[in-house]
Amino acid sequence: MHTTEQTRRGLSSFTLHCIAMVLMLGDHLWATFLPQQDWLTCVGRLAFPIFAFLLAEGFWRTANLNKYMRRMLLFALASEIPFNLMVSRRIIQPFHQNVLWTFLLSLIALSAVKKLETKGWVLRIAGTALTALGFYVLGFVTFVDYYGYGILMVMLFYLTRSGQDAPRSVRMGLMAVQLLGMYWINVEMMGGLVYPVTLLGWSFEFPRQGLALLALPILWLYDGRQGLHNPYTKWGCYLFYPVHLLILGGLLKLL
Repeated sequence: MHTTEQTRRGLSSFTLHCIAMVLMLGDHLWATFLPQQDWLTCVGRLAFPIFAFLLAEGFWRTANLNKYMRRMLLFALASEIPFNLMVSRRIIQPFHQNVLWTFLLSLIALSAVKKLETKGWVLRIAGTALTALGFYVLGFVTFVDYYGYGILMVMLFYLTRSGQDAPRSVRMGLMAVQLLGMYWINVEMMGGLVYPVTLLGWSFEFPRQGLALLALPILWLYDGRQGLHNPYTKWGCYLFYPVHLLILGGLLKLL
């Protein structure tokens, strides 16, 4: 009883989806109509890691991977023109694709990694490393949102996934790997715009993308529950992406 009560204090998949959608909307408002509100894109840095975590969790739990991938492809296609309108006010933008393409490539990468699970440990490690490298490059070649970095984040969360019944020491170890992996991807690899910070007399620069690490404490509250789930919430989560892009992009086009 004590364990069950403890579990219910966490966050469900649906709750994480809602948090990520709100954060993403804030980031997109900054990118379109509120560029002076820099805090919107700062908190928006947390959105992608949450979505990446949920994608890895969805891959793990799905009963029909092909159906999952077809659904991702359908909404990636549906989101492309709205995304182009938002980022460039153009119908066609060949050099920047929406994030659902990133997720589709990530699902393909995870399916390749999963096929290696029956192999020996040497082949598994080598195959996983080559898959990560190959899809990292592919993310840049195809100009998907977050490029190859986004695919690496999804793979990181999949490879460090632990069940709720895993020993505490194992879960803590995997959390440490997630922290190091997220730091390496977002700070060392992505970098980008930096903010000057002074702390206890020590001055240093911290990249804005590094704020993505703040998503980890939220993700660590995930308790394995799906939460509120029905056709309305399921399709609502999918439709939110192209619909809000279409509204923002359409308004930009009109102005």
